[in-house]
Amino acid sequence: MPVSSQAPAAALSLADLPPSHETRWVMSRKAKLIEAIHAGLISLEEAAERYRLTLDELTEWQSYFTRHGARGLRATFLQQYRHIRGA
Repeated sequence: MPVSSQAPAAALSLADLPPSHETRWVMSRKAKLIEAIHAGLISLEEAAERYRLTLDELTEWQSYFTRHGARGLRATFLQQYRHIRGA
């Protein structure tokens, strides 16, 4: 089960999401966005457009979040996972 970084997804509102001009995606911001997508607060397509991210990138974040919880969204985890998977 994914580890929540803050409030439960049901308690999230659009005001809780990172600003639309966000460019530094730390684990907690990624987790909050993925939780909002899972809760139906924002669609994958809306999130991609709002934050200028690709659907592939968001789908990858969702996959890591589902499999590993919020810690799966850490940059160091992603780098290590990609290195192991590519070896």
